[in-house]
Amino acid sequence: MQDAPDPAASPAAAVAPGDQSAAEPESLDEIEDFGKAFAQWEGGLKPLKEGEVVHGRVIKILDKEVIVDVGYKSEGVIDIDEVRGPDGALTVQEGDRIEVLLEKTENSDGYVVLSREKAEKMKIWDEVERAYETGEPVLGRIVDRIKGGLKVDIGVPAFLPGSLVDVRPVRNLDSLRGQQHRMRVIKVNKRRGNIVLSRKAVLEEENAEKKKKTLADLEEGKVLRGVVKNLTEYGAFIDLGGIDGLLHITDMAWGRIGHPSEKFQIGDEVDVVVLKFDRERERVSLGFKQLQEDPWETAATKYPPQTRIRGKVVSLTDYGAFVEVEEGIEGLIHVSEMSWTKRVKHPSKILTVGDWVECVVLDTDQEGRRLSLGLKQTEPNPWDLIDTKYRVGDVIRGKVRNITDFGAFVEVEEGIDGLVHISDLSWTRRVKHPSEVFKKGDDVEAVILKIDSENQRLSLGVKQLQPNVIEDFFRSHGVGDILTGKIVRLTEFGAFVELFEGIEGLVHVSEMAKERIEKPEDLFSVGQQVRAKIIKVDPLEKKIGLSIKAALDEPEEAGVDSYRVSQEGDGSATLGDVISPDLFRPRAGEEDSGRGAE
Repeated sequence: MQDAPDPAASPAAAVAPGDQSAAEPESLDEIEDFGKAFAQWEGGLKPLKEGEVVHGRVIKILDKEVIVDVGYKSEGVIDIDEVRGPDGALTVQEGDRIEVLLEKTENSDGYVVLSREKAEKMKIWDEVERAYETGEPVLGRIVDRIKGGLKVDIGVPAFLPGSLVDVRPVRNLDSLRGQQHRMRVIKVNKRRGNIVLSRKAVLEEENAEKKKKTLADLEEGKVLRGVVKNLTEYGAFIDLGGIDGLLHITDMAWGRIGHPSEKFQIGDEVDVVVLKFDRERERVSLGFKQLQEDPWETAATKYPPQTRIRGKVVSLTDYGAFVEVEEGIEGLIHVSEMSWTKRVKHPSKILTVGDWVECVVLDTDQEGRRLSLGLKQTEPNPWDLIDTKYRVGDVIRGKVRNITDFGAFVEVEEGIDGLVHISDLSWTRRVKHPSEVFKKGDDVEAVILKIDSENQRLSLGVKQLQPNVIEDFFRSHGVGDILTGKIVRLTEFGAFVELFEGIEGLVHVSEMAKERIEKPEDLFSVGQQVRAKIIKVDPLEKKIGLSIKAALDEPEEAGVDSYRVSQEGDGSATLGDVISPDLFRPRAGEEDSGRGAE
């Protein structure tokens, strides 16, 4: 709109104030000329319309209003708040020219009602419509998250759908609040005040240009600088400029990484090397650790066997613990290398993730990238000293720590256990299970029978603490002696006679009577006292052959009715409990021959 003619330029304005003589025309012609001029000035004023944006000049600033001359018969007014900035300070001064919207041609006070804010919004709407028609992007600031997307301020409120925020789905839209981005207007309805934006369209266009340039320069082995665009469980996507490359978690560091976020954050700028590039499928594999020296290249020289090192436990498995000795190099302490004396069932009994431990390098396999470590090697092996502390025949006292089917383990000292085999529990008693003699926790005495420090074995015996009644018997008696005993078992091939507690002999069926008998139970019974003559002895196999019929030919006074094996023993053990009856079972054909135990 053109500015209205300045009233100062009219003939009436040319009359000086207070000069009455000058204000009065001297003739009728002058009066006619003045009327024509005033009519001409008044006719030059263009009538204002409500809803029209016009230019005006600030002529006065009041407490609550701003008076603006818009070239009309009456001045216009603007609310003072419309010319204040965010900090409350005025943004205009008297004399400034501004654009305003004519809301009402006249209020009750005779002023034209104006709005600067609405004028600016009208101007913005014009720019938005022009951007929609030309496709030119607009700059907007994301102010809030709303249903279905984001609220954007481009001078007027606009809507950015969640699906059009980025070329990739954005999970956390709240993270974009407060950011400024270039967006394209894809829908506009001024009457409804509806504007729809797309940031994705702008990004796709920008990426297309970047991608074209990046693909031209991309090749395997080349080092590029990119921006971390997204993180996943398995790696990070790096924006190389219009095209994304995958940096797998295994290529982030030579050491162990639980999650890519331990190494990178979204938005980080990083240098990466192109490991593989499929131009046809536009897939790029990237590496980060490859820009650094591989620590395994010098592992053999840095960690020779027997080197003591300190590391951090980073993982536990059923078979051992992994220890990080430096970034990129981990060694395994096998469960068998954790203690000299304890049988470690699981590494968690000894170590915990996060522990710092001192260990010894056992082997370095640089090519296989394996480092074997030992924990027990940091301390002396107690089995190496056992030969200097104990001798075979020494009597020790210890506590029963464990009982198995084949024997009992007795703690000789901390970390050193000896085995009392079931066969070394009694000279004469047949022990079916060690629990018949011992209980876990019992304090016992035992004799050291054998020391095998190389295989870490210590053999103990309990029966060796008592006299060997069987050896005493064979030392004191021989073939021809007649003894009195009690039948303790009957079998189809004969009878076992207990001569003394723990001492038994076999009377073969052919040696039971002078006449031939088919079944021993026809003439004898368990518990019956009999006289028998020793007809065979085998000290090595601890066998005694007896004959009842041979004793019948000997006078009773010539026999030995009873026998004490040893005055030193208490007679609590029995030979029958130790010796299997099968030891006295006749060989094939022996029963038919009638030779018995001879």
